[in-house]
Amino acid sequence: EQFRAIPKDEVIRVISHLDADGISAASLIVKVLNKDNRRYSLSIIPQIKKETIEEFSREPYTYFILTDLGSGVLSCIEEYFKKKNIFILDHHEPEKLEVNSQNIVFVNPHKFGIDGGKEISGAGVVFMFVSALDASMKQFAHIGIIGAIGDMQEHNGFGRLNNEILQIAIEQGKIKVIRGLRLFGAQTRPLYKVLEYCTDPYIPGVSGSESGSIQFLQQLGIDPKNGKGWKKVTHLTDEEMKALVTGVILRRLNQEKSPEDVLGNVYLLREEEEESPTKDAKEFATLLNACGRLEKASLGIGACLGDEKIKKKAVQLMGDYKKEIVGALKWYESNSHTNQIVKGDGYLIINAQDNIRSTIIGTLASILSKSNNVDAKFIMSMAQAIDGTTKVSLRMSSDKDEMDLKQIMMEIVHELPNCEGGGHANAAGAVIPTPMEDIVIERAKLVLGRKGMEELI
Repeated sequence: EQFRAIPKDEVIRVISHLDADGISAASLIVKVLNKDNRRYSLSIIPQIKKETIEEFSREPYTYFILTDLGSGVLSCIEEYFKKKNIFILDHHEPEKLEVNSQNIVFVNPHKFGIDGGKEISGAGVVFMFVSALDASMKQFAHIGIIGAIGDMQEHNGFGRLNNEILQIAIEQGKIKVIRGLRLFGAQTRPLYKVLEYCTDPYIPGVSGSESGSIQFLQQLGIDPKNGKGWKKVTHLTDEEMKALVTGVILRRLNQEKSPEDVLGNVYLLREEEEESPTKDAKEFATLLNACGRLEKASLGIGACLGDEKIKKKAVQLMGDYKKEIVGALKWYESNSHTNQIVKGDGYLIINAQDNIRSTIIGTLASILSKSNNVDAKFIMSMAQAIDGTTKVSLRMSSDKDEMDLKQIMMEIVHELPNCEGGGHANAAGAVIPTPMEDIVIERAKLVLGRKGMEELI
């Protein structure tokens, strides 16, 4: 009702987060605004902090919609947005549950005892809002699922609200869930490359080795070639698929994680072409991440809205994204014995300074957290942005331990001037002034060292 009360001649200011979830959320808002013949101005930003809020508050707009961000800075928004009307549609843990200002509409699952870190994403919250506004928006339920997968909320199935959204996407004929090998790139890469690049799950003797993956397939009686080209996962016969699944499970028998972890739900988007990078919802989420991290979020929004021309451009951008990731991994490997990488009891701290993009540094931490080659419970990575700040990301190598990374991050930056922490229990981060890097690293050594010991005891 409050949204419908916005006069039609007002330009609505939309601000969203630059990851896959934020881009999914923004595309749903854009779609519903287009359907309602609304005018809007859109920005996708890496994080929201006091300075950003102050800047936006000085803009000439009266109506603002924030998606996938804003909950952690409610007091600041109340202070600067007294004369503006603002809608906050978010799933992050809020600074406080209730907002007293009449000009702020605050929608967040935590207000209802629902865990926004696990049970619903930012895109999911926005999907619920837009489908309440316009029932025909239910046909975009799959975008809510792509956002949830991008925010690492899928663990061989979904929690409550995400699962409800998934059921809507299935009913709408948008998603098909199959049981299969959880291998990233199955739609687009040759099978031997999929196995070589597979780090989650890690396959001994295969992951990280081109020759190892080709030999592995030959041992299983699977020809890696398909005529003149290379065979993809989608080309396998039922018998070959059974042989591959059995082979991977046997190779993983002595791994910490269950050898059957390779099997699980695969979410296929029915309307996307076979073997395209947008067919598998997990690959689609990575595509959106690539667009956001390489500062081309508009391509991600176009891909979500089904614009084929823009989708092609987004797919081309994936090549650049992969190069950035490979470059980051190479930098890490060649600097693993320098003082830019600190190894302690149960933790690894990487300070890439200006050698890796600040928008990619969290992805590096996530990849390393899934790698069997890194012997650390906590992985903290840092990289400098161009505005004089450093982006910090914190990840954990095992999702079996119930530890709240957001709380740990907040403890590291507690009471340090101009340092802001946030995120979720399973993936946290902070923005700090670059001159504070050494102080934050020293704090992190103490906090992460202690948390690692607590768990060991």
